[in-house]
Amino acid sequence: MEISIIQIGNSKGLRLSKTILEKYNIKDKVELILEKGRIILKPIDSPRKNWGKAFEKMHENNDDRLMFDDVFEDENFEEWN
Repeated sequence: MEISIIQIGNSKGLRLSKTILEKYNIKDKVELILEKGRIILKPIDSPRKNWGKAFEKMHENNDDRLMFDDVFEDENFEEWN
């Protein structure tokens, strides 16, 4: 695929189509990799994005409890010294 370099203020850049952005799940940022005469754009995956909100919602729903007792509940750590 051939893409034109476009003027963006004092810089130049690439314009990626909506189809490419959606196909490769590109959101706000990409990682730029320079490798053996090539430029590689790699989508930045943020798997933990919005976890804070999800944890707050779990707490509100009282879903943030342990599913089983703590393994070390009856351990005496004094004897480890």
